[in-house]
Amino acid sequence: MADSVFVAGQRWVSNTESELGLGIVVEYADRRVTVSFPAAGERRVYASDNAPLSRVVYEIGETITHENGSSLEITERHEANGCIIYLGNDANGGSAVLPELDLDSFVQFSRPLDRLFAGQIDKNASYLLRTESLAHQHRHASSGGFGLTGPRVQLLPHQFYIAKQVSARHHPRVLLADEVGLGKTVEAGLILHQQLLSGSVNRVLIVVPDSLIHQWLVEMLRRFNLHFTILDEETCAAIEEFDDEDDPDDEIENPFESAQLVLAGLSLLVDQPERQAQALAASWDLMVVDEAHHLSWNETQASPAYHAIEALARHAAGLILITATPEQLGVEGHFARLRLLDPDRYHSLASFRAEEENYRPIADIVHELVKPDAASTFPNDLELQGSLAAFLGPNEVAEIGAAETAEREKLLSRAIQNLLDRHGTGRVLYRNCRDAVPGFPERELHSHPLTAPDAYLARVDQASTTELLNPELILGESWLASDPWVA
Repeated sequence: MADSVFVAGQRWVSNTESELGLGIVVEYADRRVTVSFPAAGERRVYASDNAPLSRVVYEIGETITHENGSSLEITERHEANGCIIYLGNDANGGSAVLPELDLDSFVQFSRPLDRLFAGQIDKNASYLLRTESLAHQHRHASSGGFGLTGPRVQLLPHQFYIAKQVSARHHPRVLLADEVGLGKTVEAGLILHQQLLSGSVNRVLIVVPDSLIHQWLVEMLRRFNLHFTILDEETCAAIEEFDDEDDPDDEIENPFESAQLVLAGLSLLVDQPERQAQALAASWDLMVVDEAHHLSWNETQASPAYHAIEALARHAAGLILITATPEQLGVEGHFARLRLLDPDRYHSLASFRAEEENYRPIADIVHELVKPDAASTFPNDLELQGSLAAFLGPNEVAEIGAAETAEREKLLSRAIQNLLDRHGTGRVLYRNCRDAVPGFPERELHSHPLTAPDAYLARVDQASTTELLNPELILGESWLASDPWVA
């Protein structure tokens, strides 16, 4: 606050609420000052010794505005009874007088230069607080954990390792294939959260089986504070109908462009060709597909679900596939998922099968390179050097052997990454197993035998294989009431 004495009729501006415009001192008594802000229709009462107000005094040469809209270029300035009277030339070149009480109140000092000229200068402590806050925000944004520390999830190293590795990529395309219960959904949410906060992605499409839609909606909101919009046929129809009523002559809005974060069931894209076309017409920075092993494919044909996801996968910049059983359908099924991620890299099933034969030798090499004494024993291990040279070339192996021990450790780590990048699926496939992740309780079998009904036991000896596999064929129409598996 300026040190000026408050006088009724003076013009002041609020340092904390500059949007109120110019204020007029109405009363100054009992260590309180009452200021009216005509532009906002507001009145404020401040303690006079710490009021957040700055005196407004215009300099000679400035142009000011009367409350009736006329302007005046100041040539002289006089003070009378604590108030300022401005003299100058109006727009027609004639002389004019403008008391500060008649100044236009609809003036805001939002630009830094205006605030400086108006004397709206904060205390040094406020400036230091802002600079420290900006520096802290910069350190937070530059942190390696930016985007990964906000979610309400348990700090499990295997999940955060995958999230950190994947989110560091530009438009990641990966397959998350952890065993059941290890948190694939959490890993995908961490990646989404980091990518959205860092600005790497803006529009996200999540495609899941219909039975998992609300589970994903709740998980994304509860754990990551990500508000997804569920799109089903009813919602899409309602969006189109509302848009048509609003402007019948305008083009109907694409429902998939009505939100930035969209959650849709797989059946919507498979059963409704129009919706699939609309999803393709919208732009997606990242697409997530859960239960990806349900997408069946072979060299001769593919399911409609696979075709729908394949089209969107080519259209989306980033892609995350989630499945706990990547090889449930054999090598062919595993290859089907990989070709969705990178059709150029995985273009031929025959080539993929041939490449798989080299995975074991590479795994053996990596096993030797990760040993604690690998850096010291490498120069004398000619067999390991020859095996590594077969995949990375003799020049890189020679560089590792000639380096000092400390530097050799870094070069061996780089060699492992190069092996994973150039051979196998290490760059696109992430899989954690319970045996390798500590902290999980041992699984114990608790069996609960069920007694077969008498009607079943009476006919089981004469039953066919089909009937044995389908007990309801033996028990008849009342099987729901008598089968203990149902009860």
